[in-house]
Amino acid sequence: MSKFAVIDTETNWNNEVMSIGVVIDDDERFDKPRINNAFIPLDRRYYIITPECEVGGMYGYVLNSISKEFTIKCSREQAIKDLLRWLNCYRIKAIFAYNASFDCRCLPELNMFEWYDIMRLAAYKQYNPKIVDELACCSTGRLRRGYGVEPILKMLMGNEYFSKTYSESHNALLDAQDELKIMYLLRYKIKDYIKLN
Repeated sequence: MSKFAVIDTETNWNNEVMSIGVVIDDDERFDKPRINNAFIPLDRRYYIITPECEVGGMYGYVLNSISKEFTIKCSREQAIKDLLRWLNCYRIKAIFAYNASFDCRCLPELNMFEWYDIMRLAAYKQYNPKIVDELACCSTGRLRRGYGVEPILKMLMGNEYFSKTYSESHNALLDAQDELKIMYLLRYKIKDYIKLN
């Protein structure tokens, strides 16, 4: 099975998870051509966690910016139960996230899965061919700055219009889709990513 999940979380002012965005895709689709540069996952889910969402947070204003078709508003316990059932339906074993250690810490209920960090390839010169010599890097090859989702996606897209108009939404589902785009643009297979310890 080559299906995998990409997860993003957003937290409230109390550092509690207030939303979870998840997309599922298939490693074998990476090499297939995209229509109009569209990156559409096989499936997606978006959880708004109550009552944590009521506390508010830095990105609380985008919580309800997703179609109700993909949104489930419920308690954390209900969200995790539904998410586990859904991931198991797809036989998911691998979960990816940008800065995966953060999302993994936020969702300890998912520690039975193998977690992989997209940033470990995207932000390093030896893995990301779009990182040019003029950009400052650490001795490890990681960019010194500008290695968040937004600048990396702009770098990989290389499209001037996209670079001027795109900004990270900080909605968990839309951000998970953006992180999946980074994986497509890097063109590495699941086996090329490094598992979190």
